[in-house]
Amino acid sequence: MDAAFRDSGSIIRMTLVTVRYFAAAAEASGLEEERLELPDGTTIGALHELLSARYGTAMDRVLKSGSFLVDGTVRRDPAHPVGGAVDILPPFAGG
Repeated sequence: MDAAFRDSGSIIRMTLVTVRYFAAAAEASGLEEERLELPDGTTIGALHELLSARYGTAMDRVLKSGSFLVDGTVRRDPAHPVGGAVDILPPFAGG
């Protein structure tokens, strides 16, 4: 679902993004999922800043070491735009 509003005379298109949180990210946010209305073209870096500001240092730690899964694909470039769905995954231990 897209929306638009005017800001200083220009129209800013907005997109509804579903953000899902797993493990430590869910603990930091207190949520498993939320829907955010974000300006079109919002990047992973901007989403990182927004979520860190909203949920504090615990979320910031998860975001710095975890992964963003954007529409089913792992994305690490902070300049990559968010899609319709973003999963916040904590770092995984491997072996």
